[in-house]
Amino acid sequence: MSSSKCARLAGAAAKDFLSGAVDTVLFDCDGVIWRGDQVVPGAPRVINGLKRAGKQVFFITNNSTKTRRMYAEKLRRMGFEVREEEVFGTAFCTALYLRRVARLEGKVYLMGGKALCQEFDAQGIPYLGPGPDPVSGGMGDWAGVSRDPEVRAVVVGFDEHFSYMKLTKALAYLQDPSCLFLATNTDTRLPLEGGRAIPGTGCLVRAVETAAHRQAQIVGKPTRFILDCVSREYTINPARTVMVGDRLDTDILMGTNCGLRTILTLTGFSTLEDVQAHQSSGCPSRQGMVPDYYVDSIADLLPALQG
Repeated sequence: MSSSKCARLAGAAAKDFLSGAVDTVLFDCDGVIWRGDQVVPGAPRVINGLKRAGKQVFFITNNSTKTRRMYAEKLRRMGFEVREEEVFGTAFCTALYLRRVARLEGKVYLMGGKALCQEFDAQGIPYLGPGPDPVSGGMGDWAGVSRDPEVRAVVVGFDEHFSYMKLTKALAYLQDPSCLFLATNTDTRLPLEGGRAIPGTGCLVRAVETAAHRQAQIVGKPTRFILDCVSREYTINPARTVMVGDRLDTDILMGTNCGLRTILTLTGFSTLEDVQAHQSSGCPSRQGMVPDYYVDSIADLLPALQG
């Protein structure tokens, strides 16, 4: 690409960048190091090589369908050298937000799966709502749905059992302006192997926001809270940290928001055409979604770690 920003990172430039300008590397997962259950070829060698070169490596994912432990186990099965403490997903970070930032006193109405439940249990956060909730009765019954008076927050994560009844109950709680409204992330799709995709959490969040006439506070990227979670446990110098991701509107924008260098990999969601559209838009807010560098795959970085 012609702009000095979003240059291809390869050869001597990649070697100099990784060896001299970077102490910490943050990797998104879906679309970056794997697609569904298929590892991106060469990704384990790159990440393990970075660690052996003395770099701090962390896994920063918006996907709320796994706990830290589940992610660490998946990473190890795929050949990555990883400790559970190096994984920061939105299931874990949402529980931390409720406990440390919101200091929630009361229950959560949770639209989410097993991983969120397990991370909430680990933090001692009471909740209700997971699992199927089929429609019953008629419109009058739906409008008068019973509410638990101890609920003080609504949390929306990935929920394969999302339903009209859940949407109705979320609306009932969120009509109280003092009820906290959190979303794990707003990713619209989850990339899978073979170029396939499924609807992401953002689709569910938008439905609840539309019904409630409220906007959710977002825990995941592009906000900086996940990086705050990492920084609470590890020493991070933003000037010597790089964010590697496949989405411009989450991974790259979070990097920009946090003062990090950014690398787009083309194995997932966003394309160079998307980058060009942001560059040429003339809109200042869209420039934050233009990465500093790009690679076809993170495997392209492997030669920079050898020799």
